[in-house]
Amino acid sequence: MTDTTRHSRDDEPQPFSYGGTPGHPAPPPYQPPQPVVTPSGATVWPGGSGGAGGGAGTAAFADGPRPGGGRGRRRASRSMALIAAVAVASALVGGGASALAVRAMDKPATEISTPVVNTDSRSDSGVAAVAAAVSPSIVEISASSAKGKSTGSGVVLTRDGEIITNNHVISGADSIKVSFHDGSTRSASVVGTDSGKDLALIKVKGASGLKPATLGDSSQVQVGDQVVAIGSPEGLTGTVTSGIVSALDRKVTVSTGEDQGQGGGRWPFEFGGGRYHGDVGSSTTSYKAIQTDASLNPGNSGGALINMKGQVIGINSAMYSSASERASGGSAGSVGLGFSIPVNTLKADLDTLRDGGTDS
Repeated sequence: MTDTTRHSRDDEPQPFSYGGTPGHPAPPPYQPPQPVVTPSGATVWPGGSGGAGGGAGTAAFADGPRPGGGRGRRRASRSMALIAAVAVASALVGGGASALAVRAMDKPATEISTPVVNTDSRSDSGVAAVAAAVSPSIVEISASSAKGKSTGSGVVLTRDGEIITNNHVISGADSIKVSFHDGSTRSASVVGTDSGKDLALIKVKGASGLKPATLGDSSQVQVGDQVVAIGSPEGLTGTVTSGIVSALDRKVTVSTGEDQGQGGGRWPFEFGGGRYHGDVGSSTTSYKAIQTDASLNPGNSGGALINMKGQVIGINSAMYSSASERASGGSAGSVGLGFSIPVNTLKADLDTLRDGGTDS
């Protein structure tokens, strides 16, 4: 019996269609399997079954064309190889998934559900970390003159004892004492002052190995940023408070007179049309300040306003107190309205201060 069915070779294109467009020619109509009669007269059906002996049928299919067309044993072998490959791949993937599942079972639930966050040295820290890192760079300043004594704060700029503070803290002082984080005290002298920016640079005598503060970039400060203030309010050295940046570019006016820092340290200033802590006098200067709700009190002046990366972004300079406290003449307390000179103002003025300042 002659088989007229078209047989395809391994290298022939197979029919397909895509997007409704036919590709290679369609296959011939399906032909049901037909029995094959061997020269011995045995009838053999596809698959090696039926007739007078499966063995002869198997030999016939192996030696000649298979009815119904195609690639016979090679196709079966290729299919079996594909199945085996899929089985191996499934085992590998399954095994990997199983290993991950086993490792996950060994971890607490929080480790499984919480993503890992990569951090570096610039990442934000908590208030405690900022305080621990920056407190050694903040000092207390005691300024004395014939008119009285005042207490303020300062920020260490160099290892050999350059310290920045407010001009109103040391203005008119005959002697200046600096108390450090470790409790030691040294004398200091004025290097330069700029009453127009309410800044002063002093230098501790015989200092070495001090820890300088890191100066940040106040142009990057945004309203709502968390901040930390460190200073010596009411002589309480190294006091730490925290809050946020409440506003930017607040116009603050302070006195440039020599007597403003003496007699109780209630340094007067003007803000928003109001006058606080006394008369600023006829000689004044104004600057645009960072407003913060971090608690500031008398003695914080000259201290640091710090971002959560441990960088100084402002020099604390003024604070608002309630009308009742001002009327009673009592000690002014913080109500969450403090003001700081932006650190970029300091950086721009630092060389001038090192040369003696604008008031020399």
